[in-house]
Amino acid sequence: MNWHAIRAIYRFEMARTFRTVTQSIASPVLSTSLYFVVFGASIGSRMGAIDGVSYGAFIIPGLIMLSLLNESISNASFGIYMPKWAGTIYELLSAPVSYIEVVIGYVGAAATKSLILGVLILLTARLFVPYEIAHPVWMLGFLLLTAVTFSLFGFIIGLWADDFQKLQVIPLMIVTPLTFLGGAFYSINMLPPVWQKITLFNPVVYLISGFRWSFYGVADVNVGVSMAAILGFLALCLVLVWWIFRTGWKLKS
Repeated sequence: MNWHAIRAIYRFEMARTFRTVTQSIASPVLSTSLYFVVFGASIGSRMGAIDGVSYGAFIIPGLIMLSLLNESISNASFGIYMPKWAGTIYELLSAPVSYIEVVIGYVGAAATKSLILGVLILLTARLFVPYEIAHPVWMLGFLLLTAVTFSLFGFIIGLWADDFQKLQVIPLMIVTPLTFLGGAFYSINMLPPVWQKITLFNPVVYLISGFRWSFYGVADVNVGVSMAAILGFLALCLVLVWWIFRTGWKLKS
């Protein structure tokens, strides 16, 4: 394993983040804070508890997951797309660096950025609503697995994209709607029975449900199923990355 190469890629991507800290960190935290002000402090104070949890506290896991998914995808996709756009990816492919080391460097940096953002949002939430974390180890596990999995997914999107517009297609048109419809602001048990069954086809439901369980011990689906869903999607992304580098799809053309 070429740790020097991994460290070089990782440090380069992290340096780019800190050069644009306002856009990379401050902007998502500020946007999420507005959700806490509107839905948590204002509307939440006028709503009843859900599963014994105040509404302001109930939406915290969903809001963190919303930011985590979008930022993980965005960071990883933009990180690998820029070398493609500039043409420097051919230098990377011809260097004595394996695709595993390339993936670890880019995905590791994207996941680190997302984890920093997730922790900052968690700390910011304390300013608006009180909350407790019933299972902190599980919470960190869900946070880490989700950041790595969707950074890997974003890496695939960055390889697939032919222009800057395509980088935003899947996050804006698929991931964000699925997150809003996946129980970020409500429990799926509040839906009519038919819609509860339909909602279970939304993969984001399992991510938010498992993450919320780690906070309050309540979940819409079994926590084991939630963990299996994350691990299954992670395995699928790993297979896709292996296939892309093995065939050279979108890399050699």
